Amino acid sequence: MGEDHSYRISAIELDERTVVRRTRQIEQEREIAIYDLLEENHFQPSGSPGGPYKLILSIEESRLVFDIRLQNDTPHGRILLSMTPFRRVVKDYFMICESYFKAIRDAPPSQIETLDMSRRGVHDEGSKLLVERLQGKVTLDTDTARRLFTLICVLHLKG
Repeated sequence: MGEDHSYRISAIELDERTVVRRTRQIEQEREIAIYDLLEENHFQPSGSPGGPYKLILSIEESRLVFDIRLQNDTPHGRILLSMTPFRRVVKDYFMICESYFKAIRDAPPSQIETLDMSRRGVHDEGSKLLVERLQGKVTLDTDTARRLFTLICVLHLKG
């Protein structure tokens, strides 16, 4: 996607007002996703002259909100997506992750590998869905979509 570093996320926040306490594993997934995302990403809002951007992710009234701002916190746009298309894949992802984290403790390597492959497959499905839902609104690369999907899953954990 070229070497234009202005089309990137330089800061990200999760609006965690509704998030419940997370397991150590989920918290680690969140931290890794944020770190990797900020290290390298491509995020190009349609019609934008460039960033870098600060992104605030939240869920409001069953909608996923991408609050896009410039680095100086100037509002740059908001994108609202229905959470409905994501519900099944998020639920599947958490079920597989839970099985995977349990298996790591005492399952044979072959079972862990099978669960990890399933986990990656569902994660890929979620990131492709995100790219589709953002089509015409934001251009993302695959790695950026994967990391954002992880953060969407974390946001989806609420009481």
